[in-house]
Amino acid sequence: MTIKTVFDVQQLLKKFGAFIYVGNRKASLEMMATEIKELFDHQLIETNDYAAARLVLLGAIREEENGGIGVWLKN
Repeated sequence: MTIKTVFDVQQLLKKFGAFIYVGNRKASLEMMATEIKELFDHQLIETNDYAAARLVLLGAIREEENGGIGVWLKN
């Protein structure tokens, strides 16, 4: 599976019955990261899927911390 977006991460989690929405985007992303780590720790996903998912989620979390989508356009 190719993981390039948060949606791709959601689809991966969906395969394991995990649907995450807590009402706050950053909190949801952090919960997804926790779930991805648990799947990896239990050897349910491969290293490359784990690494790609973590990269996507950490980038999305950083984006939320810096003001959301398109913050780089505000200069």
